[in-house]
Amino acid sequence: MLSTYDYIVIAFYFAFMASMGLVFKRFIKNTSDYFRSGGEMMWWIVGAGAFMTSFSAVTFTGMAGKAYEDGPVVMVIFIGNAVGFFFNWLYFAPVFRQMRCVTSMQAVRKRFGEVNEQFFTWIQIPTGVLYAAIWLNGLGVFVSAAFNRDLSETIIITGAVVVIMSMVGGSWTTTASDFVQLLLLMPITIVAAVLALNHIGGVGEFVERVPTHFWRWNEVAHTNLIGLWVIAMLLQKWVSNNNLTDASRYLAVKDTGHARKAAMLGTVLFLVGPLIWFIPPMVARVTHPELAATFPKLKNPQDASYFAIAMTTMPVGMLGLLLSGILAATMSSMDSGLNRNAGFFIKNFYEVKLRKSASERELMIASVLTTLVLGIMIISAALWFASLDKLPIFKLMVNFGGWVALPISIPLIWGMFIRRAPNWAGWTTVVVGLVTSFAVNRLMTSEWAGGILGYTLNKRESSDWAQTAGILMNIVVGSAWFLFTAVFHGTRSKADVARVEGFFEEMRTPVDFEREQGSGGSDNMQADIMGMLCLIYGVFITLLVLIPNPWSNRWAFLFCGGVMFGMGWLLRRSSRVRRAKSAATA
Repeated sequence: MLSTYDYIVIAFYFAFMASMGLVFKRFIKNTSDYFRSGGEMMWWIVGAGAFMTSFSAVTFTGMAGKAYEDGPVVMVIFIGNAVGFFFNWLYFAPVFRQMRCVTSMQAVRKRFGEVNEQFFTWIQIPTGVLYAAIWLNGLGVFVSAAFNRDLSETIIITGAVVVIMSMVGGSWTTTASDFVQLLLLMPITIVAAVLALNHIGGVGEFVERVPTHFWRWNEVAHTNLIGLWVIAMLLQKWVSNNNLTDASRYLAVKDTGHARKAAMLGTVLFLVGPLIWFIPPMVARVTHPELAATFPKLKNPQDASYFAIAMTTMPVGMLGLLLSGILAATMSSMDSGLNRNAGFFIKNFYEVKLRKSASERELMIASVLTTLVLGIMIISAALWFASLDKLPIFKLMVNFGGWVALPISIPLIWGMFIRRAPNWAGWTTVVVGLVTSFAVNRLMTSEWAGGILGYTLNKRESSDWAQTAGILMNIVVGSAWFLFTAVFHGTRSKADVARVEGFFEEMRTPVDFEREQGSGGSDNMQADIMGMLCLIYGVFITLLVLIPNPWSNRWAFLFCGGVMFGMGWLLRRSSRVRRAKSAATA
């Protein structure tokens, strides 16, 4: 399993990430800094954060398990993410930043009023907890396979580490650390893919030896049903990436132009990442056909397929680096999610309902305590998910997204386009959507679908149908209900109409950072600090070439360390160039 060198690499990762909280602590002066980095972050940091928080270790466990069983069909979900981020670039990212909020729930209040602010706050917090629990469960599976420990034990330990780190530095730390973690994750997954392909004999052997249904999807399910599933996944990801709740990812960016650049970075990364990530588990289908024997403690051994092939192909020390990258994927999602949900509680409930006269010091203390409580809730929920008998992580993630998260998102999309919908359109659309999910789950079963289609659905088709029916029906019914409520636009008060008009006017007004913030921001300081952090981590990774490994494999450390070090050098150099230009102009 893991060597002493791997443990050293993991220990360095945790120490480095913990130190970032101390580095960025000086940036935090109030809750705006704690929850959205004061709205002055550079696009390349926010873009990396937006990308990293859109997936987690579930990608390398549950999603990898899906790739192990069914091949590249899982990539449809990530193509959906790329499409969603492209629409961020096209329209939504600038609009989100121009809402000028500390939390996205404040944007909900501007559009739908105070009642909906509380409704969505109190439905979003438990939903966020459950999502984070699924991510933590996925991380626990990977760590459990790596350390050969009980799943519950790994969930508690890794969850505690993430929670403690999330409490330290607020949004500055969580978003800035995502940039470093991106530079760690992408190179190491490229190495994992190359080594896996070399192990099986190259691309040609890979294409020939994997099961034929990896390329011919109609061998395991009817083409029409697969087509519906693909459409459903793309629509679900489009909605989940472009609603008011997800405005949070762009509230921290400096201005309108930076928001658009951040969205484009996310688009490019989601087009490239999945092409790399799912090669190892598909190779593992050939090289490790009996994963149950390798990981007897796991209920769904296919979820450990990524680690199985990495364990076989990677040199000493590289497993620790890979595990650090997988930890990065979940930590970026969890710490940002914790920070966001704590922001909802503090800025949209505690401050507006309980303590209207609270000082910034009191709000900061309450923010840290809230993060702790939410973290404990996430660990408890993850333990519950782990106790569910033979429920694959992929199925858990997709079903939760389609049946629970999607109904919440639908009114938060339409609300940005339809002015005439009354306030109650927001919360009633969610209720209608949740009822729809329940009805579809109970009535539109795979047996019902088989009767309509004229054949009995197999296990794969039944799973696809459950996901497809829930997503498509929610989008159709929820959208129809929201559009219908616009008929009652005459019932809105003058105050409501004025508030909504102000919301639309503000969200279409570009952000002028110099005029609105009254300073030039911290552009050079961000580049200096991030550059130095990347240089330090890059040197550490490069030094791992000294670990006694075959010389043919040491290139992996040089590649990963070189990417991190090179980015650090570029950032430091750009900071010096900008500073010199400013001095010359002055």
